[in-house]
Amino acid sequence: MLRVLIALSILLVASAPAHARDAQISGAYLLEVCDMDRNGKEKVKGGHAVCQAYISGVIDYHNVLRSLKIAPAIDICIPKGTTLNDMQDIVLNFLITHAEHDNFVAAPAVTMALYQIWPCRR
Repeated sequence: MLRVLIALSILLVASAPAHARDAQISGAYLLEVCDMDRNGKEKVKGGHAVCQAYISGVIDYHNVLRSLKIAPAIDICIPKGTTLNDMQDIVLNFLITHAEHDNFVAAPAVTMALYQIWPCRR
C-alpha cells in the first residue's frame, strides 16, 4: 500500500507544471527545516515552526477528509496527548531514512511516517 502511494505521489508531482511544483514543500526542504543538532536545537532558525506547521496542515487535511467520510486508504489515528514535537521527531526520522522523498512533495511522507506509528485499527 505504501509503495502504491509513493508511486502515485511521484507521478503526480512529476506531471505537475513547473510553476505548481515550485510552490510545494519537498521532502528535502521539510527535512532541512525539521532537522536538529545533537543538542536538539533547530538547525534552521524558526525551522521547527515551519516543520510543525506543515505537519499540522497535513493532519488537518487528513481530518477534514475523514470528517467528510472520504478518509484516505492510509488512515492515521494520532493518540490524544501527542505533541507536535513528538510528530516532528517521527517525521524527521522518516525523512532521514527515506531519501526517495527528497525531490517530491512532502505531504505523503508525513502521512506515511505517522501511519507507521499510528495506523487506525479497523
